[in-house]
Amino acid sequence: MRPSARTLDAAALRGIRLYQRVLSPRKGFRCAHAALTGGESCSAAAARIVREDGLIAGRERVAAQFRGCRAAHAALHGGLLPRPGAIGSQVQGGRVQGVCCCGPVPIPFRCG
Repeated sequence: MRPSARTLDAAALRGIRLYQRVLSPRKGFRCAHAALTGGESCSAAAARIVREDGLIAGRERVAAQFRGCRAAHAALHGGLLPRPGAIGSQVQGGRVQGVCCCGPVPIPFRCG
């Protein structure tokens, strides 16, 4: 018997909450997208999308979020930073730190 969409959504949200409560605080970094924009992290965005659209229907929006994170990571590593103060609290004295969460394993980074 296949799980229902509601069951998949609930499982995805539980997994995201577990990640946010247990793994994310141990990393000590935000994702590249959140570090660059000062907005919501990829995990927060994925949870919001799953709540709004469901896991299956929202998969392209989640993938777009991860692509945005990958682009943010490239911008941070390429030195293409916006003016000071536009990034948020992850910029300290010209240094930026975060985690690229594009893919199955978060990759910490520091630049600047």
